[in-house]
Amino acid sequence: MAFTRATGKHRAPSRMTRRGANFAGVATLTAAGVIGTLGSPALAADMEAAVAQDTAPVTPARAIVIDDSLAATIDAQADAQHLAAQKAAAAKARAEAAARAKAEAKRKAEARAKELREAKERAARAAERERLNSYQLPVAGSPVTTGYQTGGALWSSGSHSGVDFRAASGTSVVAVGAGTVVEAGWGGAYGNNVVIRMNDGTYTQYGHLSSIGVTVGQSVTPGAPIALSGSTGNSTGPHLHFEARTSAEYGSDIDPVAYLRAHGVSV
Repeated sequence: MAFTRATGKHRAPSRMTRRGANFAGVATLTAAGVIGTLGSPALAADMEAAVAQDTAPVTPARAIVIDDSLAATIDAQADAQHLAAQKAAAAKARAEAAARAKAEAKRKAEARAKELREAKERAARAAERERLNSYQLPVAGSPVTTGYQTGGALWSSGSHSGVDFRAASGTSVVAVGAGTVVEAGWGGAYGNNVVIRMNDGTYTQYGHLSSIGVTVGQSVTPGAPIALSGSTGNSTGPHLHFEARTSAEYGSDIDPVAYLRAHGVSV
């Protein structure tokens, strides 16, 4: 008996098709008991092995290996990122600490500089106060030649109302202390004279001057030049007549040497 197949391209059954057929045939034979009764033991064993091989699940060993490797890589990357983050945080903390330390050092330096500046200013003010409160001789290094209340016909009152300091004509005359000029000009018997109201309320007078270098209302400090010595007015020769008074008026004189010594001047 002849068999015919439809015309066209023919393919051999695929592996999956063959396996499917085999599975079906084996199942049929097994159900009918053929393998157990008709086939030889060897053939039965081979067929059962083939069925077991074809129906066994595929073990994903390769997949497990790949998955473990990927997990290890991910873990390593995570560890690296964590370490990098820790290093960055540590670096930031160090930078912030350094910035704080720098700022603190700057603050301390500025505070120290301010303290030194203020101390210097305080010292300068103290020195200026001391200077302004200091007294000195009206003619530097000059001795007294005629003492206070010396008697004689040279003075209308009968005695000397001040002291005379040796001074050649043109010698610089200075304020003995700080004060304000209240008189600067001709003073009769005193010739050219200057009267200063001192800061402590007393008055000092400088007479027989050849020239005057200050004006009324002018403030003077200790040692400030005010005039040049001479021999104007009732004078027998160049010298400086110096008086200390309790007021600006004639007759309120006090001992000029004691006055200067009371203010720390060695006379």
